Amino acid sequence: MVPLTIRNYARGDFAKLVALQEQCFPPPFPSELWWNEEQLSEHVTRFPEGALCAEIDGIIVGSMTSLRRNIDPNTRHHWSSITDEGYIRNHEADGNTIYVVDICVAPNFRKLGIGKWLMQSMYETVVRLDCDNLLGGGRMPGYGDVANEMTPEQYIEQVVEGILHDPVITFLLQCGRLPIGIATNYLEDEQSCHHAALMEWRNPFKKERV
Repeated sequence: MVPLTIRNYARGDFAKLVALQEQCFPPPFPSELWWNEEQLSEHVTRFPEGALCAEIDGIIVGSMTSLRRNIDPNTRHHWSSITDEGYIRNHEADGNTIYVVDICVAPNFRKLGIGKWLMQSMYETVVRLDCDNLLGGGRMPGYGDVANEMTPEQYIEQVVEGILHDPVITFLLQCGRLPIGIATNYLEDEQSCHHAALMEWRNPFKKERV
């Protein structure tokens, strides 16, 4: 047992965060989508509350980044436009939704619940800032293997029912997020056939939408 610290990341963490991205998203994931220092600088300047990292013995083993936007969850969108290509310069301080830009955990530290703790910490941020929900597109890396057999919607339905297992979507379901639709051409991602499931967690302390 070792202590895990979840905290807001800062400028002194940038090099470690870039190295973490390289570990978490190897090819065929496009290397140009790894964080760069300019993006990280925007994160800690514009929305420091949404810039989280998980640390063990001084090693950053996970991170999660978000921004606030005013979003109708039924409106389809792409990762690049909703997150400003990861720079979050379109962050809205009064946004009704906290939108997940990225979450990752180092391969050697997976299956320890670190991703769930990061997600729970972001839920606390949703509640503390009195936002309506947490929303984000979940990769569907298992879909590419069955894309000739079913639609993305059918794939997500079978993952929700437990018939199929997807390493990302199943994790998000276990964290309490639910699918509300499919975003096509969401991100350059061959494993997901460029689709993503829009996964939502609603703030239980807010009134239901009319």
